[in-house]
Amino acid sequence: MKQIAILGAGESGLGAALLAKREGYGVWVSDSGLISSERKNALQESGINFEEGGHNESKVLSCDLIIKSPGIPSKAPLVKKALNEGIPVIDELEFAYRFSAGKVIAITGTNGKTTTTLLTYHLLKEAGYDVGLAGNVGQSWAGQLVNQDHNWWVIEVSSFQIDGFQTFKPTIAILTNITPDHLDRYEYKIENYILSKMSLFKNMTSREKSNYVFGRSFDSKRPRNEEVNC
Repeated sequence: MKQIAILGAGESGLGAALLAKREGYGVWVSDSGLISSERKNALQESGINFEEGGHNESKVLSCDLIIKSPGIPSKAPLVKKALNEGIPVIDELEFAYRFSAGKVIAITGTNGKTTTTLLTYHLLKEAGYDVGLAGNVGQSWAGQLVNQDHNWWVIEVSSFQIDGFQTFKPTIAILTNITPDHLDRYEYKIENYILSKMSLFKNMTSREKSNYVFGRSFDSKRPRNEEVNC
C-alpha cells in the first residue's frame, strides 16, 4: 500500500485525505498548528491518523507522496528535504485531477479570478451543464470527488496551487491578468511570479483552447482587456 503524507489539515488537506483514503492509500495528516475539532472528527470517522502542533519528520519523509497545503512554501525545510530525497510534493488539485473524468476550466490571475470563476460556474449551471465548483473558492475538489464527479469543473487556481501541479491539464485555462503580488514567495522577482502563473498552460496541447485575458498587465504596455487566443 502506498503511503501519502498530507501537510496541513485545512479544507484542501482534509479533502485530499478523504479522497486518498477512498482510493486505498495509507494516509498520514500532519499539521504544524491545531486542527479544528470538526476536522478531527472527520478524520477519525474515516480512520485517518493525524498529528497536530508539529511535523514528525521521519514519518512524513517515509511516505511515497506528499500533498501540501498551498500556504506552505516550497522552500520550507521539510518540503526541501522531501524534494531532495526524491519524494514528489504536489497540490491537492493535482491529486484530485488524477481521479476526475470531468473537463476542467481553470482560472487564475492576480485580480478578478474569483469573480470570473463564479460567473463561469453560474452561466454553465444555468445553461444546464453538469458542473462543479472547486479550487481556491468553495469546497475542496478532492473532498467533493469522494462523493461525486461532474462532467465539467470550474476551478479557481492560485499561483501557490499551480506550483504544485505536475500532470494537471485543463481543457480551458484563463489568465485574467498579472500584477506584482506574493513576491515574497518568488524571491521578490516578478519574472518568477509570471512563470508560475503561465505554467498553468504547460501541459496543454493544440487540442485544448487556452484563453489569455489580460486586464492591466504588469508592465502596463498591453492595452486593457486585450484577449489573446493560442
